[in-house]
This record gives sequence, structure tokens and C-alpha cells, in this order.
Amino acid sequence: MEQPLLEGLTAEQINFQLILHSGNARSKIIESLRQYRQGHTEEAERLVNEAEKDLGVAHSIHFQMIQEEANGKSASFSLLMMHAEDHLMSTLTMKELVKELIQLFKERNV
Repeated sequence: MEQPLLEGLTAEQINFQLILHSGNARSKIIESLRQYRQGHTEEAERLVNEAEKDLGVAHSIHFQMIQEEANGKSASFSLLMMHAEDHLMSTLTMKELVKELIQLFKERNV
């Protein structure tokens, strides 16, 4: 998945990119657990891998935001930015939890 560059984007556009990619990952993570529950283990693993790619893009965007601030460019804090950050962090947590659940289910043949 191609890593987006933030240059030329407004703060709102950057935040929406973060929401888009972490939201896509979140949907895939939830669907992976549903697929596993239906007995489609390969599809579940494929969805987790796709979610990790989406999260990689979101993480890249987030890292670029941090780099810009570290280089002296002031970040404009907004409710939208807080929402984007929340999306990213909750999706990262959800991904780790779902991966652990799937592994636990596999070990117990559930």
C-alpha cells in the first residue's frame, strides 16, 4: 500500500486520511473475527494482514505529523484531530486483542 505524503494537504485533510485508513483497518479487524467464527480461518488471517497494511499507512501519516511538529511546525489541535488519534489508537488496541483471540481460539480448537 502506497504511503501518502502530507505536503500540500490541509490539517483537516490529513486528519481525514488518518480516520480513513484506521477506519478501514478497524472494519477489516472486526470482519476477521466474524470470518474466523464462521470457520473461515484463512480469510480471517487475510483480513488481519490487510488491516495491518492499512494501519501501516495510518501510522506513517501519524509519524509524519509528529515529525513536522518535532521540526518546529506547530500542529493545530482540534476535535477532528483528537477523533483521528482516538480512531488510530483504539484500532491498534483492537487489532492486538483480535490477533490474540484468534490465536487462543486456534490453540483450543474453537
